[in-house]
Amino acid sequence: MKKLLLILVLSFFTITVTQAQKFAYIDTDYILNKIPEFKQAQDKLDALSADWQKEIENNYTEVDQMYRAYQQEQVLLTDGMKAKREAAIINKENQAKQLQQKYFGPKGDLYLKRQELIKPIQDKIYDAIQQLATTSKYAIVFDSSSDLIMLYKNNNLDKSDKVLDLLGY
Repeated sequence: MKKLLLILVLSFFTITVTQAQKFAYIDTDYILNKIPEFKQAQDKLDALSADWQKEIENNYTEVDQMYRAYQQEQVLLTDGMKAKREAAIINKENQAKQLQQKYFGPKGDLYLKRQELIKPIQDKIYDAIQQLATTSKYAIVFDSSSDLIMLYKNNNLDKSDKVLDLLGY
């Protein structure tokens, strides 16, 4: 009976120890801010975004000016002229909306440019994380900068600097 109990206890501890998993976390915001290429890419995206936003605002300003001019001259216009002016205003406003979609829509130019500039950097980081997890035998690597809520974190488990080392920064 004692042998059976001893075997059960030993097998329980063996199973528990073999099922123990290692965890770590990284901070991708910290890593990205340490990579100069990311800062350059972000600056390019910000500049493009500002230029495109200014272009869109100029178009909406034109629409506003056209509408104000129409309101002031409305009394003097014939029905045919009113219809033409209204159509021109609506057309200009639609062009501005289309331009906004083209630049900032879900598959717009900003999204594509972001994919072109930032995705390769994110892929390099992911590869480094994967390499770290494989070599250090981590079962799970969390990202503390995402929406994951971490109520407590041990700074000894933060492997962000190791990922930067693997990336060569």
